[in-house]
Amino acid sequence: MKAMVLAAGMGTRMRHLTADRPKPMVPVLGRTLIDRTLDRVQETGIGEAVVNLHYRPEILRDHLAMRPAPRIAFSDETGLLLETGGGVAKALPMLGDGPFMVVNSDNIWIGERAFAPLTEAWDAAAMEALLLLVPIERAVGYGRAGDFSLDAEARLIRRGAAPRAPFVFTGAQILSPALFRDVPEGPFSLNLVWDRAIAAGRACGIIHPGMWCDVGTPEGVTEAEEALA
Repeated sequence: MKAMVLAAGMGTRMRHLTADRPKPMVPVLGRTLIDRTLDRVQETGIGEAVVNLHYRPEILRDHLAMRPAPRIAFSDETGLLLETGGGVAKALPMLGDGPFMVVNSDNIWIGERAFAPLTEAWDAAAMEALLLLVPIERAVGYGRAGDFSLDAEARLIRRGAAPRAPFVFTGAQILSPALFRDVPEGPFSLNLVWDRAIAAGRACGIIHPGMWCDVGTPEGVTEAEEALA
């Protein structure tokens, strides 16, 4: 299995912290967000990762050139930012024919072997999407109403019009390339392929046993550092 790390965002909510660097290069307790994410990929045993680029791409290229593992390939979106789904679709030729992991670079997962629940629970016969979730009460820096519930077979149920859902998507998932058949060209959200898998009863969730941090703002950086400390 290979991994894709989504690192092409503009980081506008980070304000002054991203004036001279892409958001994945923001440090949290002295270690950049991109390195913290790739550390998690590496500890899972994944040896190859694709990182997409848009804002200040040369900084990420130069920084990751010094990292020995996992092996990094770059998907260049400097000409057009493709959003989450479009970015994955562009990188599909580098991700191979089998299921792959997709990970955000602005989240922090606290606990040992954080992505192990994904790789251990993945069942290609029953799933096309498996999302790593966390109970909303263990989500640091998160102020919204939750994303999903789970049915008795751990299949995803969107919050929809409900006032609250018990679980938050943590930014880590395994996807089947079959979900990307006939997707539109250009920018689109991964919500498109999630909805396909949900409608087919082939989208499931697994629970992260530790805490999780949403690091999208300067305040989120501070809260993540407090949680890690």
